[in-house]
Amino acid sequence: MIYFPGRLDAVLSVQAFEQVMGVAMGQQTHRKDDLLVSSNFIRAIRESGYVSLSTALAELVDNSLQAEATEVAITVVRAKADGDPEICVEDNGRGMSRSEIEACLRFGGSSRFDERRSFGRFGMGLPAASLSQARRIEVTAWQNNRSACQVFLDVDAVVAGAPVDLRARRLSGSTVGSGCRVVWLNCDRIEYRRLAWLERALRRDLGRLYRRFLSSGGLTLTINGKRVDPIDPTLLTTKVEGRSARLAFEPIRYELATSAGKTAFVSVRFVMLPVQHWHHLDNVTKRRMGIVGGAGVSILRAGREIASGWHLMGAKRKENYDDWWRCEIDFDPVLDEHFGITVNKQGIRPSQELQEALGPELESIARLLNARVRQAFEEVKFQAATETSCRIAEAADADLPVIRSTGKGSGALSYRIGSEQLPIETMFTSALKRRTLDVTLNIDHPAFAALYRPLQALSDEAGKDLRTALELFLLSFARTTTLLVSDGHDCDDLLRLWSKTYGRMLQKS
Repeated sequence: MIYFPGRLDAVLSVQAFEQVMGVAMGQQTHRKDDLLVSSNFIRAIRESGYVSLSTALAELVDNSLQAEATEVAITVVRAKADGDPEICVEDNGRGMSRSEIEACLRFGGSSRFDERRSFGRFGMGLPAASLSQARRIEVTAWQNNRSACQVFLDVDAVVAGAPVDLRARRLSGSTVGSGCRVVWLNCDRIEYRRLAWLERALRRDLGRLYRRFLSSGGLTLTINGKRVDPIDPTLLTTKVEGRSARLAFEPIRYELATSAGKTAFVSVRFVMLPVQHWHHLDNVTKRRMGIVGGAGVSILRAGREIASGWHLMGAKRKENYDDWWRCEIDFDPVLDEHFGITVNKQGIRPSQELQEALGPELESIARLLNARVRQAFEEVKFQAATETSCRIAEAADADLPVIRSTGKGSGALSYRIGSEQLPIETMFTSALKRRTLDVTLNIDHPAFAALYRPLQALSDEAGKDLRTALELFLLSFARTTTLLVSDGHDCDDLLRLWSKTYGRMLQKS
């Protein structure tokens, strides 16, 4: 059966389609009982809903991967300065036999129809994607060093009423190994007029769609001879100023029933971006890295991204803070019905069962991560406000007793004050790392609110002076206990008892 783009309930037998297109019967006239009118159908199929050249080309790359190709070369040229672009996609896969190449441009003509083990499923990708961008398609394939076979389909010829002939013709000349080449001529749907812009967009989009294959080394993809690099929207593999994103939790797995009566898993990963280390980057850098505007969920089918956006987040609406965390969902093609996969593999339409299985928990996690990002930005603001106190402490440190520490350096200390959630009875912790005394205040301890909240009601100057005095008190206490520890004293009990006592008094006040 043939499935039409955007209408999974519209089907047509291959035999009926061949009769209409003149493939099987060699006819170009149309009977009253013909289901399709070939000249109109081929024009209509050009509106098959591919949102960009990248998503259309992805159908060809999918075919190459399914044919076990390790190298795919895309070439985009303009034969005439004012003419339409021409695009060639060539791979080193296993090629096609004569019967396979004669079926490759038939809608639903795939030998792997409705197969759930890889990318293809409906046999619509090659003809539908090609016609959505070009007015003429030429497919050439070869196997085991034998001469190549070629088929073509010309939109203008079909519209003019010429009979469709998808019989393969044998080409003269020798070949090396096996492979396939698809050429799109008269590409009148290209959204970019400048090829440099087009190449940049393809490199960005295909690098993201096939990031798993590119990063693993299983695929080498080039555009006009230049290698395409993987682009990871989770930023787990992106390092800036020595920092990368990190997993927020261990991956979560959901088990769902398949259409075949078995079960399969959906895997979900959440990632947090390092707010404290990247917040200061300029907006151009943030956009180039994909921080700004990169929020949302990336959905991968068989390792290839098929959708990105705000999916399965329930009633949670996207906010600016959501730029700083990511979600990645992986599923196997056997779960296509749950994700509502269409023939052009663009976007998803989640089933009710999928939404009920994943939605509530994913929404809850999204709200939790949003709150974490908010807190991280509060910590950034808090730490920035402590810089005055830290500078004063550093200026005074040269006149204070030297704290011996292991590792490099023995000079004056640097200071840092931060805040985060700690065990409730701990007012703060301190640690000497590489000659920096790092003091972390517990935002859940009563002292944090009692000491810092009143500062907000004071005027700027009075508030700053009082805050500096408070923070120097804390830094001096932390430095003194650190000095005692370095001299062999145990101050853990003192700090714990002091924190507990101060907290209890504040609760009674």
